[in-house]
Amino acid sequence: MSRRRASIKEVRGEVALFRRRAMAGFALILLGLAAVCARYVYLQVLHHDEFVARSDQNRVKPRAIPPARGLIYDRNGVLLADNVPAFRLEVIPEQVSDMDEMLGKLGTVVPLSEEDIATFKKQVKQGRRFEGIPLKLKLTEDEIGRFAVNRWRFPGVDVVPYLTRRYPMGPLLAHVIGYVSRIDVDDLDRMDDDEEASYKGTTHIGRIGIERYYEKLLHGAPGYELVEVNADGRTQAVLDTTPPTPGKNIYLSIDVRLQKAAEEAMNGRSGAAIAIDPRNGQVLAFASVPSFDPNLFVNGISSADYKALTTAPDKPLYNRALRGVYPPGSTVKPFLALGGLTMGIRRPSDTVLSTGEFCIPGQSRCYRDDKRGGDGTVNMIRAIELSTNTYFYRLALDMGIDRLSDWMGKLGFGKKTGIDLVGEVEGVLPSREWKATRSKAGWFPGETIISGIGQGYWAVTPLQLAHATATFAGRGIPYTPHFLLDTQDGVDSPRVPQSFPPSGPSVIRKAADWDAVNEGMEAVINSGKGTGKRLGTGFPYIIAGKSGTAERFSRKTDAYDTNKNTAYLASRHRALFIAYTPADDPKIAVAVVLEAGAWGAQDSGPIARKVLDQWVVDEGGQRPEDLTPGQIVTSDAVPEPTPGEASSVQEAQPAGATSTDLPPQDDGEDQ
Repeated sequence: MSRRRASIKEVRGEVALFRRRAMAGFALILLGLAAVCARYVYLQVLHHDEFVARSDQNRVKPRAIPPARGLIYDRNGVLLADNVPAFRLEVIPEQVSDMDEMLGKLGTVVPLSEEDIATFKKQVKQGRRFEGIPLKLKLTEDEIGRFAVNRWRFPGVDVVPYLTRRYPMGPLLAHVIGYVSRIDVDDLDRMDDDEEASYKGTTHIGRIGIERYYEKLLHGAPGYELVEVNADGRTQAVLDTTPPTPGKNIYLSIDVRLQKAAEEAMNGRSGAAIAIDPRNGQVLAFASVPSFDPNLFVNGISSADYKALTTAPDKPLYNRALRGVYPPGSTVKPFLALGGLTMGIRRPSDTVLSTGEFCIPGQSRCYRDDKRGGDGTVNMIRAIELSTNTYFYRLALDMGIDRLSDWMGKLGFGKKTGIDLVGEVEGVLPSREWKATRSKAGWFPGETIISGIGQGYWAVTPLQLAHATATFAGRGIPYTPHFLLDTQDGVDSPRVPQSFPPSGPSVIRKAADWDAVNEGMEAVINSGKGTGKRLGTGFPYIIAGKSGTAERFSRKTDAYDTNKNTAYLASRHRALFIAYTPADDPKIAVAVVLEAGAWGAQDSGPIARKVLDQWVVDEGGQRPEDLTPGQIVTSDAVPEPTPGEASSVQEAQPAGATSTDLPPQDDGEDQ
């Protein structure tokens, strides 16, 4: 009986225990279910949007679409810079566990130079790890094929199509168009946040020339696309796209035919040739010789190519038209004559006796004409025609350096022209103020005299000389030289002309003053006795011009240099020539500067003529009779220098002076 009661109690206890345990388990299940429900509500109700966005970020990623860079054309629609399709290797850093190991293995499949790797690592440090960073540009078909076979080995690495810049004209317009190259860390450091955002997906930026000056016009704005990716980060589908805004196409005032004519006429001789339309300031030709191939820089120039360019003795990277500075020689004489008329110091009929040398009263030091015995009695027109030094010595001395400097400054000397290129230099316009910053000595009359013939401290760029010539040819109305002609939103859109009004009022007060100087410049070429005689032979319009032969070294003695060897003279002189036509209604002005030339008319004159010949053809005329340098004679087989080509050869520059050095003190001060 007792055993039965005990058994019943044990069963009841076990049942009760089971119930308690079941209730506890059920409570735990309810608690867990409540927690799951609470978490579900938290994830799917309270924070639904947040976690959907996070999920989409893992599945859907934005990708920048770089804009197509604007095209560049010449005035007639000749393509000067375009975009061609290419492929590059791109790496997403966050998907690469060991970057150095990956680069080492990848280099066995696709050759990577040290420059490629160094540039890539710099951009990785600066960029964001989830964005694609270019590793190697412009892959060959063989490189693309080899990578495609091994693609599975390199997660985070892909071949990406892009547009790369191409310059069809090569070296012909390198100093005008410039080039683009890869964006580097320094570029990114200079950009603010908004500007950096505008370059998302873009690998290149303008470096020099038009490409740099009009970077904002040419670049455009990036677009974006949302892409669905797999676990390896590879694109599976494009979900949405915001197209980029292409850069504007731009048309330049350059005429490729004139540019070719100028460079072919220079025939590899170092220097510059510039043509400007005096009616509006449009630059028609802008040749700097020698030049270089800008295509070398687009996707990263090799060390060997860069070293070859930077160590070349003729400095092909140097933009002589924009940055080269040279003594202008006799080419300043017409401008000085115009200043004398404007100030009332001279009348066209006033004469000066040229006996072969000019002496400042009270001084024993004399300054010679180029022609032994001088040119006799000359008025202004005759002095320009023969380039008579004595006339301009006297005019400069009467004008004084202060008025001379002020007047020449109005024609654009001694300051930047404001052309739409980066890197223009100011040159040197002789003045008391300029010398005071470099020497404690005062200004002396001898320095004024040699300034009157374009020697001494003078240093002008070919662009300044062309600008001054165009300003005079335009009857004194100055225009800022410029390349931009039209812009265009797309190839199917109309061209939009750009406006460039005069930069100031005319510097010429009386039409008669212009007529007098113009008559002298016409005589230089057309009288049969001028320093540029026969340069107008066969040309359908009257050409007006002025030659200049500037000394690179001053004379050491009073003796004339009787060495007439052309190579010897070219080693000692700069050859210059300025011209415009038609003389009565100028439509083109040209300036040519050769770093080495025996005579301005003989060496630079035919180059200017070739440019004018091509201009006639462009205007619809027939090609004039061709001239060669050998046809341009400066005397009738007499071994004497061109009469008065003077500002230059055998000029009376104080001993030891050059265009950049201070000459010795003269006697007394300029009054």
